[in-house]
Amino acid sequence: PKFYFALTVTSSFISGLIFVFEWWHFRKYGTSFIEQVSVSHLRPLIGGAENSPPAPAAFSAGENETSRQNMPECKVWRNPLNLFRGAEYSRYMWVTGKEPLTYYDMNLSAQDHQTFFTCDTDALRPSDTVMQKAWRERNPQARIKAAYQALELNNDCATAYVLLAEEEATTIVDAEKYFKQALKAGEIIYRKSQNCHSQSPQHEAQLRRDTNVLVYVKRRLAMCARKLGRIREAVKMMRDLMKEFPLLSMLNIHENLLEALLELQAYADVQAVLAKYDDISLPKSAAICYTAALLKARAVSERFSPETASKRGLSTAEINAVEAIHRAVEFNPHVPKYLLEMKSLVLPPEHILKRGDSEAVAYAFFHLQHWKRIEGALNLLHCTWEGTFRMIPYPLEKGHLFYPYPSCTETADRELLPTFHEVSVYPQKELPFFIHFTAGLCSFSAMLALLTHQFPELMVVFAKAVSTFNYRSCCDGC
Repeated sequence: PKFYFALTVTSSFISGLIFVFEWWHFRKYGTSFIEQVSVSHLRPLIGGAENSPPAPAAFSAGENETSRQNMPECKVWRNPLNLFRGAEYSRYMWVTGKEPLTYYDMNLSAQDHQTFFTCDTDALRPSDTVMQKAWRERNPQARIKAAYQALELNNDCATAYVLLAEEEATTIVDAEKYFKQALKAGEIIYRKSQNCHSQSPQHEAQLRRDTNVLVYVKRRLAMCARKLGRIREAVKMMRDLMKEFPLLSMLNIHENLLEALLELQAYADVQAVLAKYDDISLPKSAAICYTAALLKARAVSERFSPETASKRGLSTAEINAVEAIHRAVEFNPHVPKYLLEMKSLVLPPEHILKRGDSEAVAYAFFHLQHWKRIEGALNLLHCTWEGTFRMIPYPLEKGHLFYPYPSCTETADRELLPTFHEVSVYPQKELPFFIHFTAGLCSFSAMLALLTHQFPELMVVFAKAVSTFNYRSCCDGC
């Protein structure tokens, strides 16, 4: 009995450890560790690799063209409404002790800064040379120190003021002061570059860089005005910026404009912006799709009642609102849980993945207040959003109004969002077979250990009977 008891206890303990590890691996990476090892290492050994199709692998530089065409790309975009590091992200970290930005997200921002704010002619100006090194620094204090060094060499170094506004300023008011200095310096440099941009390719590159700096500064000044309550001023600045640089639509300045107009409750102006940018030929976003749904819902939400609608049926306006909600949910199915406050929000990252959880966090963080302001809008969303999933039972294979939902969003969102945030996964994955198996094995062996401890004689008789039956079966087979 002692031997059987020790054996079953050990078996229960080992299977319990396997179960806990499998569950942790599945929660973190979304796959079964045992299945992954079986596919990667055991199948080639038993000769299954030749007869079975290759398992989908992670994206890498060595993929062939066929697999690239078949697999959806998860392109990461700059968040149009990203917060200020010093005045917002850092203050959050000081209060909570939690790091709101991931290393991957900050590394993408560093690459953006090097792309936007540097060019080949930086070596001709000592201050720009210092700033070129500053954007590559990982330590925030080293970046700030380099910005001050650049200002000592050239008091009109616009990019140095940009860095100080983003990272040293601890309030939006201080950030705005730095950006105003950056605007003054940036306009001077931009005019000089315009006068000599046709002289050589290097001067053209310098003009592109100075244009990027000027657009970035004006946009951030508009965002400062929006955060400080000067919303009409912010709207004017955004409209002027879009008129002055119409070719820079890929920066998605219209999403900043949409949010500011919603705050003003200028719904006719919001509709005019949507009429221009919610076009079939232009890339979509959660801001576009959900704002369109919000305007449709606004027309009917105040009088909408699910009981009344079930009796008399939906009116034409209600059908249009429901279809707009279904369209928005199909584009990004993660947003409704944040708008309905079924999931807690975190600070949005500096980069987002369209149709992913990171985009949903960024949208809901800024637009939840606009949905709450319209009476009945959240109630209409609550009653109708889950109906989307009945139209697209297999979202990874076939969509309704958009392409199939990309399967790579979870991995990218885990890189963009902080570790203390529970990433939303769509569609929900079923638990792998091996988690069920190890859970059953652990429970069964624990039950055997308990029975052996409580009824040792009966378990010995049972064990002998089983071993005798197996022995006779083997003899009969021989």
